[in-house]
Amino acid sequence: MSGKFKAVKISESVYWVGAIDWAVRYFHGYSTKNGTTYNAYLIMADKVTLIDGVKHGFENELLERVASVIDPEKIDYVVSNHSEPDHSGGLPEIIKAVRPEKVFASKNGVKALSAHFGDMGVTAVDDGGELSLGNRTLKFMETRMLHWPDSMFSYLVEEQVLFSQDAFGMHYASSERFDTEIPWQTLFENSLEYYANIITLYSSFVQGLFKKVKTSGLTFKVVAPDHGPVWSDMDNFAKVLGLYERWSSRKTSRKAVIVYDTMWHATEAMARHIEDGLNSTGVSVKVLPLQSASRSDVATEMLEATAVIVGTPTLNNNLFPSVADALTYIKGLKFQTPFAGAFGSFGWSGEGVPQIRAYLADMGCEIVGEVSAKYAPDEVVKVKCFELGVEIGRKIINTIN
Repeated sequence: MSGKFKAVKISESVYWVGAIDWAVRYFHGYSTKNGTTYNAYLIMADKVTLIDGVKHGFENELLERVASVIDPEKIDYVVSNHSEPDHSGGLPEIIKAVRPEKVFASKNGVKALSAHFGDMGVTAVDDGGELSLGNRTLKFMETRMLHWPDSMFSYLVEEQVLFSQDAFGMHYASSERFDTEIPWQTLFENSLEYYANIITLYSSFVQGLFKKVKTSGLTFKVVAPDHGPVWSDMDNFAKVLGLYERWSSRKTSRKAVIVYDTMWHATEAMARHIEDGLNSTGVSVKVLPLQSASRSDVATEMLEATAVIVGTPTLNNNLFPSVADALTYIKGLKFQTPFAGAFGSFGWSGEGVPQIRAYLADMGCEIVGEVSAKYAPDEVVKVKCFELGVEIGRKIINTIN
């Protein structure tokens, strides 16, 4: 028996030929604690077609999986749905090995691939355009800014397979290829984390995508994203669609997130009293100490939060580096969090809390209040922290009926 990597059949003529990255833990600022997959797909049509590539360094894994079905040199076409290097980085080596007749991408994809790798002779396809594979047909749908300008979907008409690039994916390394082999809670948690950290910024485009898909009249039997499992159970996929609709609508819940770091536990003590005040109003509270929580955890918890309260000690006339990191990250994702608060301790200058306030104001939050403590919080400060929690909690309850 061969010890080489094998393809996995996902529909009548389609095989998964991607790669599994068990080791990756950092992905352009996003903590991938569960690793990821780089999914690519082989269509065994009259014109044998490869959909997407893999990250550079995983080319041989892809080619071995293809070779378990067909000689890679018999691939006629390559379609690039998304030019981000985790999908296109291996394309130069793959194209060199395969020598396809043509390589296709969206118009913006042609430009992006050229910028990454030089002119590879890529042919542009139109939004709504079709490509005949002989006994099969691919239909293309541009999905600009989901989540790059070049992004597009490819749809295998005869088998109703949607190749959705990064949409509906998740960073989750697994030996299981299908959603039906993975518990729903795992699918939910990883979809939530992925949406919060990758898609949140483009939520308005998600709303536009739903309208575009609905008017297209397309129906799906299989949805094959570029990361994570293949969606083969359309009931599961319907639940994911519902989640995307909810998350992209920016609806929030009765939830507050407290984010902080601490030097000598003073800021930590303040966080706990704010937590206690929030709890007294009946809202849900998630406390994220940045010595154990990543910026990705913060983004995930903020997705449906109605308030964020951020705390820092003052260090060298500035807020703490880890707090600045988390604030920069979530500011870039453009969460629309209605309410916010700031708190922290200081020794002799106290610039940290005002700097938090400036970040939160730039994020468009209503700043409900702030509390500062010189060195350790005394009883007066502890009461102020509790009262800040109560005030924010009441605003949440009055907003979310």
